[in-house]
Amino acid sequence: MALNQIQEPNAAKQSLFDWLGGEEKGPENIRLLVETFYDIMDSDPKAAELRALHRPDLTEAREKLFMFLMGWTGGPQLYIERYGHPRLRARHMPFPVDESARDQWMYCMIKAMHQCQFEDSLMRHIANQLYGVADFMRNREG
Repeated sequence: MALNQIQEPNAAKQSLFDWLGGEEKGPENIRLLVETFYDIMDSDPKAAELRALHRPDLTEAREKLFMFLMGWTGGPQLYIERYGHPRLRARHMPFPVDESARDQWMYCMIKAMHQCQFEDSLMRHIANQLYGVADFMRNREG
């Protein structure tokens, strides 16, 4: 099933992970989103400042975001099983995360969802939820 054909979930019965394809397709769809996200961040000049905050090799970042999103969407808690509680703000404290970094991160994520052909309501839902997480990561003004 293509992501642009997935129906909006019944909030009482279906997790975001289910909306993304559940056990059958969820991991594949999340992996595609993460790979597309980092490919955009790595190449789009609009994300240059965000890219500069990362190591040259994005392999570990890709894997950690995949594991985090698996659990965040309601799937297997891969990140927690391996690293413990995400403590996202604390883990990002060494990096200067300001409004620009937040906005560049969201730009890459939304562009990735478009490239992955996420259905509009799925994309809006994920973007709204992730914006709150990205905004919480801010630890610098500006």
